[in-house]
Amino acid sequence: MKTTLTLILLACLTAALTFGAATDSLKAGKADLKSAGPLAFGPDGVLFVGDSTSALLFALDTNDHTAAPGAVNIAITQVNQKIAAMLGTAADQILVNDLVVNPISKNVYISVSRGRGPDAIPVIVKVDRTGKLSELALDNIKHASIAISDAPAAGDRNRQQAITDIAFLNGSVMVAGLSNEEFSSNLRQIPFPFTSVGKGASVEFYHGSHARFETNSPVRTFLPFTINNQDYVLAAYTCTPIVKIPVSDLKAGAKIKGTTIAELGAGNRPLDMISYKKNGHDYILMANSDRGVMKLDAANLEQYKAITAPTDIAGVPYQTMSDWKNVTQLEKVDDTTAVILSGTAGNMDLKTLALP
Repeated sequence: MKTTLTLILLACLTAALTFGAATDSLKAGKADLKSAGPLAFGPDGVLFVGDSTSALLFALDTNDHTAAPGAVNIAITQVNQKIAAMLGTAADQILVNDLVVNPISKNVYISVSRGRGPDAIPVIVKVDRTGKLSELALDNIKHASIAISDAPAAGDRNRQQAITDIAFLNGSVMVAGLSNEEFSSNLRQIPFPFTSVGKGASVEFYHGSHARFETNSPVRTFLPFTINNQDYVLAAYTCTPIVKIPVSDLKAGAKIKGTTIAELGAGNRPLDMISYKKNGHDYILMANSDRGVMKLDAANLEQYKAITAPTDIAGVPYQTMSDWKNVTQLEKVDDTTAVILSGTAGNMDLKTLALP
């Protein structure tokens, strides 16, 4: 009994220390976001938000640290209209930019622009497991921010692509976007708690649909993925190559060449990616602007030869999920369930679905 109690106390102490390490660097005050784009969760309810307008990465303490048992089952029709009503505006005056699931509470967080154009107001909306909507207050929240070095200048047409996607891996926030360098496609790792940001790594890859190597195309969406016990970034670009990049190559200021392992068709923009395991097998789901939701077989990705010649479709095999219609955002809840945003601009639904 004493041994069991000791182990429980040690576990509680470890959890408390871990929480403190993740949040001690965050200070209460106004989180002055100018835009709210890509989202990712780190440890202990810390939400990372990419703000391309300010070229800043924010860390927000959501104070959402409590695990809840049971399955997540969300079904909200016309969620964009409900968000607009909560914010006191019309549905055509909001834009949903990203969504993410808190891995502890399983609550959903959505980044929204209230209004259109440069004066749009950034908002973070929380959707709890019952479907209740609320706004994450930013006026007095524990937070920190750090500037993205070498971002395109304010007013540059590429400024809004300074941060195109983010993910948290091994104590760092991985940030994709464009820089002001000659090879502008950029990937960087920013340690958390924030201290400093160096140059990112410039990425070159072969684009089969365009029949050329490219250095100025931004990563549209990416995910960290482990292959043979090594961490990689699987990055998706417009028209639609998937490129494999070792995380160990992402040194500050490096110029690296990714390996194109799939070409999934021209005239298409990848929107979001998740990975999951089913029956011991690894899969990737990717939502697209024009080619539906693709389910890719993620086994043995190391065996695919680099694509270095013109092609439209080649490499990693996939199937199109015909019953997943008009999906613009998706996020894994667990290895059985995803939450998706689907529909048209005027009528968007938020719901959970079983992973295929």
